Amino acid sequence: MTRSMRERMLAGEPYIADDPELARDALRAQALTHRLNTADPTDGDLRRALLTELLGAFGEGSEIRPPFRCDYGYQTVVGARTFANFGLVCLDVARVTIGDDVQIGPHVQLLTPTHPVEPGPRRDKWEAALPITIGDNVWLGGGVIVCPGVTIGADTVVGAGSVVTRDLPPGVVAYGSPARVVRDAGP
Repeated sequence: MTRSMRERMLAGEPYIADDPELARDALRAQALTHRLNTADPTDGDLRRALLTELLGAFGEGSEIRPPFRCDYGYQTVVGARTFANFGLVCLDVARVTIGDDVQIGPHVQLLTPTHPVEPGPRRDKWEAALPITIGDNVWLGGGVIVCPGVTIGADTVVGAGSVVTRDLPPGVVAYGSPARVVRDAGP
C-alpha cells in the first residue's frame, strides 16, 4: 500500500507538500492563526481557546502573543508557563517541542523543514523535516533562528539574533551565527 504524502511527512520521510490532505491541514492552521492574529488583544480566553485548538498541546499559563505563524499547528507542543513574544514563526513540518517555563523573544523562527541540495529533487518539490526540541527554562532572545534537527538543553540562554545550527547543551549561554557556547549559565 502506498502511503500518502501526509503519512510520509508525519513519519519524517521525504514527501511532496502538494497534497490534498496537507493542503487541508495548512488551510486549517491558516484559518485559526488568522482568527488568533485578528482577535481582540484583551480577549485572553479566546486566544487561549484558539491556541488550544490549533496546537498539539498548549500548557497551562502559557501565552503566545500575536502575530503567530505556523504550518500545521498540531505538530507543535508547548509546555506550561511558556511565553512567546510577538512574531513567533514555527514551521512545524516536523514536531516542535517547547518545554515548560520557556521565554521566547520577538521574531523568533523555529524552522523544521529541509530541502534537497541537489537541484533535481528540489525542482521536483521533495522536502523533509527534522524535529526541534526546546528544553525547560530556555530563553531565546529576539530574532533567534533555530534550524532543523536542533535540541536546546534545559536552562540554556541563546542571545538575540543568533542562528542555532546544532544542539546546545543544558545550562549554557550561547550566541552568534552560528551560535557557540560562551559560558555556563550559572546556578
